[in-house]
Amino acid sequence: MQKQIRIGMVVGEASGDILGAGLMVALRNRYPQAIFEGIGGERMIAAGFDSHFAQERLAVMGLVEPLKRLPELLRMRKQVVQHFIDHPPDVFIGIDSPDFNLTIEQRLKQHGIKTVHYVSPSVWAWRQKRIVKIAKSVDLMLTLLPFEAEFYQEHQVPVCFVGHPLADDIAMEPDQSRARARLQLDASQSLIALMPGSRGGEVKLLGPVFWQAAHWCLQRRPELHFVVPAANAQRRQQIEEQLQAIEPLPITVVDGQSHEVMEAADAVLMASGTTTLEAMLLKRPMVVAYRLAWLSFAIISRLVKSPFFSLPNLLAGKSLVPEILQKQVTPKRLGQEILKYFDNPEEAQQLRSEFVELHQSIRCNASEKAAEAVVQLIENNELDSGSVE
Repeated sequence: MQKQIRIGMVVGEASGDILGAGLMVALRNRYPQAIFEGIGGERMIAAGFDSHFAQERLAVMGLVEPLKRLPELLRMRKQVVQHFIDHPPDVFIGIDSPDFNLTIEQRLKQHGIKTVHYVSPSVWAWRQKRIVKIAKSVDLMLTLLPFEAEFYQEHQVPVCFVGHPLADDIAMEPDQSRARARLQLDASQSLIALMPGSRGGEVKLLGPVFWQAAHWCLQRRPELHFVVPAANAQRRQQIEEQLQAIEPLPITVVDGQSHEVMEAADAVLMASGTTTLEAMLLKRPMVVAYRLAWLSFAIISRLVKSPFFSLPNLLAGKSLVPEILQKQVTPKRLGQEILKYFDNPEEAQQLRSEFVELHQSIRCNASEKAAEAVVQLIENNELDSGSVE
């Protein structure tokens, strides 16, 4: 019989908790008596995970907050490393949070512990020199997207493309009528979703130009209606204050429900980010805008190596959806691009067909595929050490 398997895991974000819980379930199908410990969130704990620290202590964002918390974060990381050196697991899996997890993985690997990193940092796009540390830190990288795996293969880092859990969860055929019913929106109206972002800085930079773009579109298509999801109470207040400062729009502001908003819409005008992947999986034609303060843009534009910044275009390896950048983000330009989907319905339908193919390409039963890759790493380790009877 096999020995009891111990698996160390650390997640730092709510999204990582979702991935971790799914991976635990899939691994338990192979190892019913497996022990999971480290740092996990509510879903993982509910699945039987032993969390040594509260996961939300790692969930820090921005520039100032991590610095304020740095002593605590360094102390937590040191204790996690020491625990797993003293009690070596069969494998350690760091999920996302690369700034925290890669150092843990590197130190554990130096002590002969197998290490996995689940969710690639955007090393293919910028700060590519990080690949050197990654190569020293991980025995296996699990990527959500195929072009990420290609980058690691080029740099001789062991990698497995497992697909994206969102692609598993979102139906191949969106249900626009149901989404509109949930949001109490007219089933027959032409609807554009406006999504300037979930953070205050994003809404400050993109919100006003999005509302002006809506007015530009309305002058040409008076039948249009608009809907915008507010990520939280603060964003709703910010959005409503911006809207009060301009001429009234036929617009509905809803709390959260960004998924339903996109599913209900005929097209989406949105900020660049991971939500563009969700819009693609919902088969929604989109226009993607990216705008930063000039100094931040000047710095980042010199670091980024990728020809595209929206996930649909990155996945396709070509320009599928319009990417409007910095000074080009004007009401007229945004309006022109979004109305093309209404003026050319055949092109919009062709884009949806392309989105179906991309959805299929990353719908791989991610948790099961990730678990299988981890099992192979564990079993190879056990075979090498002669611990399997």
